[in-house]
Amino acid sequence: MRIYVDVNAVRNGNGTEQAPFRKINDAAKIAQPGDEVLVFPGTYREYVDPIYAGREDARITYRSVKPLGAVITGAEEIKTWTPYQDNTWVCRVANSVFGSYNPYTTAVYGDWYFAKADKHTGCVYLNGRAMYEAVTLDECLRGEVYPCSWVPEESVYKWYAEQDSKTDETIIYANFQGKDPNAENVEINVRRECFFPSKTGVSYITVSGFTICKAATTWAPPAAFQDGMIGPHWSKGWIIEDCDISNSKCAGISVGKYLDPDNDHYFTYKYVKSPTQMERDAVCRGQYHGWLKEKVGSHIIRRNNIHHCEQGGIIGRMGGVFSVIEDNHIHHINNMMEQGGAEIAGIKMHAAIDVLYQRNHIHHCTMGIWCDWEAQGTRITQNLLHDNQRPSFAKNLKGGMMSQDLFVEVGHGPTLIDNNILLSDAALRFATQGVAMVHNLICGSLTCVGEGTGWRYTPYHIPHRTEVMGFMTILHGDDRFYNNIFVQKWPKEDVITPHDSDDGYDTENRLAGTWTFDEYPTYEEWISQFDFTKPVDMVKLEPVHFGHLPIWSEGNVYLGGAKAWKKERNGLTAAENREDVKVELVEKEDGYHLETNIYEFLKGFTGRMINTEVLGNAFEPEQPFENADGTPIWFDEDYFGNHRGVATVPGPFAEAEDAEKMLYVK
Repeated sequence: MRIYVDVNAVRNGNGTEQAPFRKINDAAKIAQPGDEVLVFPGTYREYVDPIYAGREDARITYRSVKPLGAVITGAEEIKTWTPYQDNTWVCRVANSVFGSYNPYTTAVYGDWYFAKADKHTGCVYLNGRAMYEAVTLDECLRGEVYPCSWVPEESVYKWYAEQDSKTDETIIYANFQGKDPNAENVEINVRRECFFPSKTGVSYITVSGFTICKAATTWAPPAAFQDGMIGPHWSKGWIIEDCDISNSKCAGISVGKYLDPDNDHYFTYKYVKSPTQMERDAVCRGQYHGWLKEKVGSHIIRRNNIHHCEQGGIIGRMGGVFSVIEDNHIHHINNMMEQGGAEIAGIKMHAAIDVLYQRNHIHHCTMGIWCDWEAQGTRITQNLLHDNQRPSFAKNLKGGMMSQDLFVEVGHGPTLIDNNILLSDAALRFATQGVAMVHNLICGSLTCVGEGTGWRYTPYHIPHRTEVMGFMTILHGDDRFYNNIFVQKWPKEDVITPHDSDDGYDTENRLAGTWTFDEYPTYEEWISQFDFTKPVDMVKLEPVHFGHLPIWSEGNVYLGGAKAWKKERNGLTAAENREDVKVELVEKEDGYHLETNIYEFLKGFTGRMINTEVLGNAFEPEQPFENADGTPIWFDEDYFGNHRGVATVPGPFAEAEDAEKMLYVK
């Protein structure tokens, strides 16, 4: 059955073509498996709460009739501004508008939040752009540049809110820098979500072609309820496609955790157990609450434009397992720098088990992709990442996160990173083990090698399942590097990274290459510690069992001063002056192109074809680097999907001339 919705209809109807509903949520109350909800252009200021699940063979589809023409927003227009002082205006909003959730009294705060908790989930928007929250009215009146912002020219637009308990109103002051807010498009956050089931298990929903924007979402750490402007809420088989998703206060799309009242920001409010311990609890309690392949995950998120969200574009703990995230454009995440904590990235997922990230374009984010805990069977392939680094003019936010293209943290693998183009100054934060990097172009450094894990014991799983196989701390190593091109594009000097929770600081490597693993053993050196001719001695082997695991590195190219692992096999080091090597991403009218001379230095250098057998098994789960269906991988396709033949050229392109092709179409 087709159900019709048109906000511009003369009056609310019954969902037929002749008498459409005026609200999408009216359709969501009745849509059954196999139904299609057709939504006509217009602005839908409502919360859509789907009631019924579809089936794998009969999905419920919500479709914007005109691509991006139907706008679902959690914001309301305000046209009752009155002048207050200089460029600042004021309005009053009855708290009954917000119901039980007032964004202007709800702080952005919780587990793993490191910045000062002085921001709220409310927001004021001027012509579609978020304004900056001031901590005091005086700060709002001054309208000065916020030094941590990545877009300082926008940071002079300020707002500040306070409560009038006598009238039960929220008072909002806003500095519009000379503009008349009643003549502009000014909106404020009112609703917490836009399209998000209130109950779990509403599976097999498709959401296609909508603009989804502006909601008062909450901080979404891994051991808490994780909401987003749109998301499946602990269900299976959603498809979110061809949407424009922007201006979430925290998460744009959430594929995350359900509400567990016994483990919801436990550390923040009870103190007595560490947040890491409560993450382990969340994994085990999740299994008790139905975290199984048959019930949760297997979503598809594709061809979306996700931007200007302040915690993350896509966020999720456990609920995104077995998903495909492909062909998305994710950009300008956390650029306001009003939030700081360990859950901020273009994509931030815990337990990305068998998740495939492919052909995404991710840039101008605090981090690109962050795979935290249980990146087992995860594959990151054919992605373009760049400019995921703090601008030199922006001051570091106390509690803000370090920047890099990729961060893999406290996992046991197998985590596969292949055929990507990584152009930021830090390519991969390596606080993990069991990673394989194959056929990438890597212009930034490998950081945090052997560090950043502490004593954390994290789970590994039955291959291609969610059931826990065991827990182990991170030994580091068990990593593989084959047929990559490393380029020292950025200055090689270490950078200073302030601590999140004290006044100390660390230095972070910016010298590109695999040299950071120099003190790690080869497989032959590691296995020689075990004498298989004698009875096993548990006490004698304890230091070995907690020592570094081996490294494999072969067929890699090091240019511009990038430095190889001292035990590299069949590698090439050339053009050791950084100025001699060119790798520049150029944005043109049609898309993004690479201007480079790196292939001039290869001079016929080739490696061998890499496959699942060559990569072997990740140590802890004893799982091969293979496809999610258990079949082996041959790396005979490049960044574009072109065939890679017998003469295997290092890097992401099968042939040198392929580097001249358009990398990403606008």
